[in-house]
Amino acid sequence: MTKLVEFLVRSDEYSHDEFVERWQGEHAEIARELPGLTRYSTSVPVSPEETEYDGVLELTFESPEALQEAFASDVGQEVQTDAAEFVDVGAGPRLIVEETVHVDADE
Repeated sequence: MTKLVEFLVRSDEYSHDEFVERWQGEHAEIARELPGLTRYSTSVPVSPEETEYDGVLELTFESPEALQEAFASDVGQEVQTDAAEFVDVGAGPRLIVEETVHVDADE
């Protein structure tokens, strides 16, 4: 599995709460339609005033090629355009990783 992990910083025009509402609401509705997406999770810090990031994004795909195809698609372009309205794109680190699961209570 290939996973995109990104630490997000909100645009200056948004408060943390406004950012979370937009990210986990309107934006999630668009992003969940990315072709090839197998898992999509968002995480919000419990004490946002104590960290430089407003959230952590995790998108999982079967392969690096599937990830690339997803963002090259029409939906992928729409996701990126929408995110640029409330995310300070590139302000936080972004990793593309191969995940190794060591414990999974669901298995």
